[in-house]
Amino acid sequence: MADAHFTVAEANALLPTVRPLVERMVEYRRELGSGLDRRRELAELTGSNGGGLSPGVASEVDEAVKTAAAGIKRCVEELTALGVQVKDIDSGLVDFPSFLEGEEVLLCWQLGEDEIGWWHTLDGGFAGRRPL
Repeated sequence: MADAHFTVAEANALLPTVRPLVERMVEYRRELGSGLDRRRELAELTGSNGGGLSPGVASEVDEAVKTAAAGIKRCVEELTALGVQVKDIDSGLVDFPSFLEGEEVLLCWQLGEDEIGWWHTLDGGFAGRRPL
């Protein structure tokens, strides 16, 4: 569905499928950030004197980072397969290609919003959002 275009009604009808995917994507992103922060902390500790770490800590952190990254990838792939464009994995911002008065536009939705209420031009981005 990479070339899919949605009416506002179709995009809103898809939100019950999209919302949990976006929620998981954002959560995986938080987990990835935490894991990467922890990895940096461990690198600083081991760079000096080892910090008295147990041997499995680094591999646990690496596994958590890999799991979170794979989770993000799965969510993005599922959203893309639906025809939804992922714009920001931190905030859960996605776009639905559409047409408005004959012009190709993007219907814009962000995690936390109840429904599709915004749109922007193809090159307008989030800053160019306009109410429907």
